[in-house]
Amino acid sequence: MTRSILIPIVTLLLSGAAHAASVEGPLVTRTASDALTVTWTDDSPIDLFLSPDPSATVDKAKLVSKDDRDGTETVKVPAGERVYFLLKDRKSGETVRVAERLLPLQQGSNFRDVGGYQAAGGKHVRWGLLYRSGGQPLLTETDVKQIQSLKLANLVDLRSSEERVIAPTRIDGVPYQAVGYPMAALSGGGMPKIGEGVYRVMPTMLAPQLRLIFQDMLAKKGPVAYNCSAGQDRTGFATAIILSALGVPRDTIVADYHLSTTYRQPAWEMPKIDTVAQANNPTAMFFAKYQQNPAAAKPQPLKDPDGTAFLSYAFDEIEDRWGSVDAYLEQEIGLTRIDIAALRTAYLE
Repeated sequence: MTRSILIPIVTLLLSGAAHAASVEGPLVTRTASDALTVTWTDDSPIDLFLSPDPSATVDKAKLVSKDDRDGTETVKVPAGERVYFLLKDRKSGETVRVAERLLPLQQGSNFRDVGGYQAAGGKHVRWGLLYRSGGQPLLTETDVKQIQSLKLANLVDLRSSEERVIAPTRIDGVPYQAVGYPMAALSGGGMPKIGEGVYRVMPTMLAPQLRLIFQDMLAKKGPVAYNCSAGQDRTGFATAIILSALGVPRDTIVADYHLSTTYRQPAWEMPKIDTVAQANNPTAMFFAKYQQNPAAAKPQPLKDPDGTAFLSYAFDEIEDRWGSVDAYLEQEIGLTRIDIAALRTAYLE
């Protein structure tokens, strides 16, 4: 993704992060292995607080900068420790919560928090409760410990049966759920080619996995994570439906979807395939082909040459078959209006 494209996407995503108009565009950027820089815009000075608790209020958080007027503050944070910042406008008293979106894993890909987006009723998606990711077969011990610190209650694996055998997750100690299906099901037969055909299959094929995710969310036992291999296509669709249920605007959903082009690390998504040993495994050879292609080492934009986001085809399929995302959630996923209300109560602030 070029810089000219990335900047408006980031601006769009950040515009939904603030709870009050007084603090705008809050952003957390990792500037060193043990340092995070918080930036923002505000006509008034702010007090900056920090906490490892994503739901902490200012009275339970640590004050790290008082009467801050320059719109930037760098804070030392031990490597591997996840923290959340509260920016309190000293004039209005209103606060905004923000965190680093991407987990800085050593050998992980596209593992990120879905929090902070503007949603229904002027509220925002809570940080620290929903995580989307690529595959996790090559995580280091340090990565595993960092993910364990998130205290995940459930992990839903969206990958095919073959992918889960080739590249099992290294996240241990977390209830693990998956629904078996062959890789070829993504395209109706044969190995899939990412584009309209695959995305139009997703609303039906991934419905069982979505039911699991929403079931876990409604159980409210703790943070939920879900993944596929790249964390962009199947995971992107699942995220789009989750955010839709929470009332996040479509343009914000699509912007989040495109962040995968920035955050993916293809080298850590799949172990090196032994093409001799796996010669009779079509799925393994499918991934081996990508590993042998130097161009595949760089994530490609998730859109057609005319700029149409692949994700839009999944929404088109939903609207063609069910009429709306709301109808899809009710008729295919089984969520009632009471369920939607409960989700918004639990996952918005």
